Amino acid sequence: MMAGTFAGLAIVGALLLRLPMSHAREPVGFVDALFTSTSAVCVTGLITVDTATRYSRFGQTVILILIQLGGLGIMTFAAVGAQVFHRRLSFSSHLAWQSAFFEPDFRVDLRRALRQILALTVVFETIGAVLLYLWLPRNVPPAGGWFEATFHAVSAFCNAGFSVYSDNAVAFRDSTLALCTLMALIFVGGIGYTVLIEAVSRAWRWLRRQRTGAVVWTLHSRVVFKVSVGLVLGGALLLMLTGLTPTEKRWTEKAFHALFQSVSARTAGFNTLDIGRLPLPSMLVLIGLIFIGGSPGSCAGGIKTTTATVWFARVRARLTGREDVVVGQRRLPFDTVQRATLVLSLAVIWNAAGVFVLAMSEGHSGVRLEQLVFEQISAFATCGLSANPGASVSLSGAFTVLGKLWVTVTMLVGRVGPLTLAIAVIPTPRKLFEYPSERVMIG
Repeated sequence: MMAGTFAGLAIVGALLLRLPMSHAREPVGFVDALFTSTSAVCVTGLITVDTATRYSRFGQTVILILIQLGGLGIMTFAAVGAQVFHRRLSFSSHLAWQSAFFEPDFRVDLRRALRQILALTVVFETIGAVLLYLWLPRNVPPAGGWFEATFHAVSAFCNAGFSVYSDNAVAFRDSTLALCTLMALIFVGGIGYTVLIEAVSRAWRWLRRQRTGAVVWTLHSRVVFKVSVGLVLGGALLLMLTGLTPTEKRWTEKAFHALFQSVSARTAGFNTLDIGRLPLPSMLVLIGLIFIGGSPGSCAGGIKTTTATVWFARVRARLTGREDVVVGQRRLPFDTVQRATLVLSLAVIWNAAGVFVLAMSEGHSGVRLEQLVFEQISAFATCGLSANPGASVSLSGAFTVLGKLWVTVTMLVGRVGPLTLAIAVIPTPRKLFEYPSERVMIG
């Protein structure tokens, strides 16, 4: 159900983007329209044609709607429709929606959770749009009107990275307040609705002076906050140490753009730097941030902060000879550890296969290996950054049809999740017997 809804929405979006009224100049081919639609639905941000110059205002509006639908998930809007028309969701539909935002065993009041998620989305995107309207530059075409402000606010909160400027956020890299607004929207949109709801609920109780002793956050929220902040600050520090582009002269300028790129690399995809001209160590830092991505239950992609935390905790437990995997003075269930290991393993396998496919289809065009790795990881983690130096479109724009289709499929796999897709595709046989056990040497 999850895989089918995203794929279906991507195809519908591609058909809309193929309409003549969606084009500003010459027509956009179906492969490019499908690529753009999938990138918007999967809130990725990779583009093969320039959004600013190749699509009309109608086409850009279609992309904006696809970003919002993809960010919240089509199941959310199906649930809203069911509530409006007083229809009941089926049990499987309810579980599919709940699994996108909450733990499987977490009791959720559907109506209340829907109101909270939609209210948080509207509030943050509205505040972001107002602030961007005030701070987007008026001297850079297209002018920073309400449409441009709303487009970037939705794109940032949904961690999409789409822009109506040909050079993305480079167009307003000197507007510190606008970039700070984007960073705030990206961070809030990437920590997950479960954490947002808990944080807002605790803040509301604090404002009403309903404080009852020490605040004890759930383990999930603690892990998400600590790892997210640690990745942002650690990534910015590493980017400053490994170097940026020659455009950044002063250390304050380097520090600010390193921080912005560290925040954006965690699946948002906005760039104030020419990523293709970064030193190789800096690109490796970004690849690491992109691969981990955001947090569960959010618009972000990647293997997620919690998966990386659980995997490192398991490695630490095995190295120290302990059976229990402990995070934040809490023992994790075996199925949680097993799921994290499986997600990481499937992600590594898919991306290794993807780099091989792209090397086969694009190796003759002179593209460097690190650029292919960057594009593959960016597509899988639904990030949208691309190592295409000095270009207004992603490196995928120069790919063959096979390369573009592979990146399109990778974006869908990354948005749905490799584990979800594997469960949907691979049949689970009944266990009728067991094989005899025997050891092999390891290490």
